[in-house]
Amino acid sequence: MSVYLDHNATTPVDPAVWEAMQPYLREAFGNPSSRHAPGRRARAAVEAAREQVAALVDAGGARVVFTGSGTEANNLALLGAAPPPPGAVAVSAIEHSSVLEPARALAARGRRVDFIPADPQGRITPAALDGALAPETRLVSIMTANNETGVIQDIAALADRARARGALVHSDAVQAAGKIGLDFAASGVHLMSLSAHKINGPKGVGALVIHKRVDLEPLIRGGGQEAGLRAGTENVAGIVGFGAAAELARRRLEARAAQAAALQARLEARLRALAGVEIFGAGAARLCNTVFFAAAGIDGATLLLKLDQSGFAAASGSACSSARPDPSHVLLAMGVDRERAYGAIRVSFGADNAAEQIDAFADALEREIAALRRMALRETA
Repeated sequence: MSVYLDHNATTPVDPAVWEAMQPYLREAFGNPSSRHAPGRRARAAVEAAREQVAALVDAGGARVVFTGSGTEANNLALLGAAPPPPGAVAVSAIEHSSVLEPARALAARGRRVDFIPADPQGRITPAALDGALAPETRLVSIMTANNETGVIQDIAALADRARARGALVHSDAVQAAGKIGLDFAASGVHLMSLSAHKINGPKGVGALVIHKRVDLEPLIRGGGQEAGLRAGTENVAGIVGFGAAAELARRRLEARAAQAAALQARLEARLRALAGVEIFGAGAARLCNTVFFAAAGIDGATLLLKLDQSGFAAASGSACSSARPDPSHVLLAMGVDRERAYGAIRVSFGADNAAEQIDAFADALEREIAALRRMALRETA
């Protein structure tokens, strides 16, 4: 069985989460919009989960709207809060595609969209934000922690500057939730996106946390579910699973962070001993479960294949859109050259990883890099 080192992509459902979901897949199958007893039971389960998700990010007093994914939550935030012309939108250049693509859609519809540059460590600085804000900017989106580099932004400081200029602030916290403490009110944001399957919950359910004074236009209209912001019968079992996962993540946060930090330090010590290896964002505050790196002269896609064949599931920072993956837009925004970006490999730890797995991965990595370099030398001889 492969050693799974791709927890930023998705996580296994925790057994306790699975158990919490089971009744709502079988006997407690009522529609939460129905007024009879089975419907009321389902409604109560949805509302209990809403409170659990709110508690994960200290969002008491805010609204939690369940969506079909973190991607949908980001789309609802960007498209639902987009100001009418001449209002402008500013998003960071290192956002997930589920923020960048709605921003580009707004630009295609005639809205002004400005992209906030990152520094070489993947940080959005106050000066960069100030430089991207126009007098008409009314919505700013900056992620809490990057899904590739793990770099954590100073969201509270950035949100304070954007709010002072009269803008609403959205933050994609999908990758940060369950890994660092989040406080919706203290962060200063108006909108925050979350996802269940990143915290050992089920796929197919996300949430958008919304400040009580913020109005949004819904993306999906119909029966008026989720306070009119997300029509369609709620995925009760998935929502219950999200709630259970949020509760577990909140209780286990410190222990999980300590475990991940130890694994990160262990792997990075091995990486620094290898010639020509660069760890991206190493000079910034990062999620302690994430290591994004490249080895000079090594193609990342080839190395990933070799590692997979050796029993290790890691990831690239690239999205495959052609025979050769495009380099990570995050690394390019950080000023990394394209060839080095093509070599990027992301390792992300979860609760099921142990020190001996990291050692075995590092051994395999060292072996495969050496083999690929020997092969390259023979081909050029």
